[in-house]
This record gives sequence, C-alpha cells and structure tokens, in this order.
Amino acid sequence: MFYYGLLWMIICYLWWKWRVGETLNDMAIAGKYVFITGCDSGFGKMTARTLDKKGFHVIAGCLTEKGAEELKAETSQHLQTVLLNVTDPENVRSVTDYIKKEVGEKGLWGLINNAGIIGATAPTDWLNIEHFRAPIEVNLIGLINVTLHMLPLVKKAKGRIINVTSVGGVVAICAGGYCPSKYGAEAFSDSLRQDMKPFGVKVSCIQPGLFKTGLSDRVKVMKEKLDIWNKLPSDIHKQYGENYLKEGKVLKKLIDNKSFPKNDDLSVVVKCIEHALMSKHPKIRYTAGLDAKVLWIPLAVMPSFLQDFVLMKNKVKLADPNAG
Repeated sequence: MFYYGLLWMIICYLWWKWRVGETLNDMAIAGKYVFITGCDSGFGKMTARTLDKKGFHVIAGCLTEKGAEELKAETSQHLQTVLLNVTDPENVRSVTDYIKKEVGEKGLWGLINNAGIIGATAPTDWLNIEHFRAPIEVNLIGLINVTLHMLPLVKKAKGRIINVTSVGGVVAICAGGYCPSKYGAEAFSDSLRQDMKPFGVKVSCIQPGLFKTGLSDRVKVMKEKLDIWNKLPSDIHKQYGENYLKEGKVLKKLIDNKSFPKNDDLSVVVKCIEHALMSKHPKIRYTAGLDAKVLWIPLAVMPSFLQDFVLMKNKVKLADPNAG
C-alpha cells in the first residue's frame, strides 16, 4: 500500500512539473503588450530588457528622464518608455490614456507592478507619520491605483497581473513603513486574484529576499537613519545610547560577512516574473533568493515568539530603556 501511495505522489509531482512548465510559444508572444513600473534600475530595468528580447511590446514606466534614456539605449526600438510617478494620480491617468490608445482592442497582456521604495527603517519610536506615509504611498497606494486604472485593459486581454512584493510582506524584517506596505500589497493581491478569476485574469506575487539593489543601498539607509537620530529628543538618545548607530553598523557588517548566501543575481527574480507572465499555469506566489527560501518564508509560518527570538538576536542592546 505504501508503494502505491509513493507511486501516486511521484505521478502527481511529475504532472505538476509538466503543467507548470507549459509556456507561451513565440507565436503567442507576438503582439502582446506588457507594462512595467519602476524601470529606472534593478528588477524593473532588467525585466524590461529581458521581455523586450523575448519579443513582447514593452511599455516601461520610469520615474526619471535619465532612467528612461538609459533603458532606451539598451533595448530595441520596439520598447517604449513613459515617465511615471505612481503617487501622482494625474500622471497615472495620463499614462493609462496613452497605453489604452497604444494597445487598442488587444488589451494589456501583462501589468508588472515593480515600483517601490524602502523608506526609513529606524526603530518605531524614532519615526513620525511621514516616514510611514512615503513607502505606503508608493508600494501600496500607488500599486493599487495603477492596477485599478489598468484593470479594464488586462481584463480585455485575459492577461496577467504580477505584483513584486517582498519577504517583508510575510515577516516584519524591519521597522518603518516598508513592511506594512508589503503586507498590504500581499493582501490586495489575494483579493484581486479571487475577484479576477472569473475573467480569466491570473494574479501572482513575487517575493524577493534581500537582494543588492538601489533599494537596499546601505550608505543611503544609514545616512537617513543618522539624520533621524540627530533630530530625536535627549530622552531617546539616553534610552538607546550614543553608540547605538555605531554598534548597529558593526553588527550589520558582521552579519553580511557570515557565510550565509548573498543575493547578487537579479535574474533570479526576473526569471520568476518571466514565468508568471509566460506560463500557462503561473504560480500564485514565487519565492526568489536562497535567503527567502531557507530563512524568511519558513520563519513566516513559525509561532510569533520564535520570530521574535530570531529577529531580535540581531538587534543592538539598548543603553537604558528606563531613562528619560
């Protein structure tokens, strides 16, 4: 009986692998339009270049003229760029009108919501509401607004919506507005997937681990944290101690120098996006990066006290929590 069960499991696994491996052929790709946000650098830029080479009609949303020009110089004449600030409702409307005219009756096969920022990542009692507002406006409200505007075009094509979230959307890897924004994007993706299923639209989340991109520039992160520290009242300084930032910087360096695998290859994430866009049966969630697979995603399903133990081991000890 055991062997029959094992045989059945093997057959199911092989069927699943075959099903997931079915992708669109070159003929099916021809004429399909894809819109990507956040293409100035990182995942968005590499995704735009990759899909352009595949033969998709890529419309790349860039925040800056410089980003748009650099991308155009690296891609074919078929790729188009538009200037897009996802937090500007009027800009989103005008870009939607442009894309609507461009795709016509074909509709939009793929919407890839990639634009994002990390924002301030200091302890919560260092922050004000504006520190939270910035990443939530970009990573969540901006993502939702772009999706709502593009939805009729995606429904027309019975296409795909791919939201680049983060492991920070399943476990609180840092303080500040980044994780709340990514948790929200995960929840929005779930409700959107359920609502769009009757229309033949498939929705996927990409959950990258900690990759080396402009988003995670340590120099920029530490500078922002120092700026916040310098504006804090004296009682907070006493509680945390004047060496808090210095010790935190040393601790981060020690963690980085450990043998734990580093995510340097952005193509790992791009391959997940590519599969979600081209597979006949895309996954609901894609986990990208070894750290995500062996640490963050398993940690997300563990009890809260274990999550706290693991995450707080890498925090600097406060000088005097009772000071003030």
